[in-house]
Amino acid sequence: MEMETLKDLYVEELKDLYSAEKQIIKGLTRMSKAANHPELKQAFTRHAQMTEKHVERLERICADLDVSPRGKKCVGMEGLIEEASELIKEKPEPDVLDAGLIAAAQHVEHYEMAGYGCVRTYARQLGFEDQAELLQTTLDEEGDTDKLLTQIAETSINIEAERAD
Repeated sequence: MEMETLKDLYVEELKDLYSAEKQIIKGLTRMSKAANHPELKQAFTRHAQMTEKHVERLERICADLDVSPRGKKCVGMEGLIEEASELIKEKPEPDVLDAGLIAAAQHVEHYEMAGYGCVRTYARQLGFEDQAELLQTTLDEEGDTDKLLTQIAETSINIEAERAD
């Protein structure tokens, strides 16, 4: 696809996010299985369910634009998920693994927040206020997940990982 307009870039970025979200669903399932701490397992499972809603919102926006959300592979997300997979394969001490999984998940969240912030801004600029609101909802949910992961890390998992030393 040639990108000649802001709308072209907007559509391309939506497709990238769609690919990222689809990859995240699979990644969160693996991370939830690998996690040891029950609260972390639950956070990953809840976020996987939330991610399904993010996919639905992107599909709705693309339908409004009369474009397919498919057709692009998000290589950035592929790399972030591969890093998490490598951590799991290393089989560190359980609390250290959980701390590392939180770090990996927060890398994912920050990548998503950057992407959603950009497309939300593009939507506003292009006059797609309803789409901008949907994208802001997802952006807010990604931020909430990031805060939850920080809270879990700071109140238990990082403390337990430090004790593993």
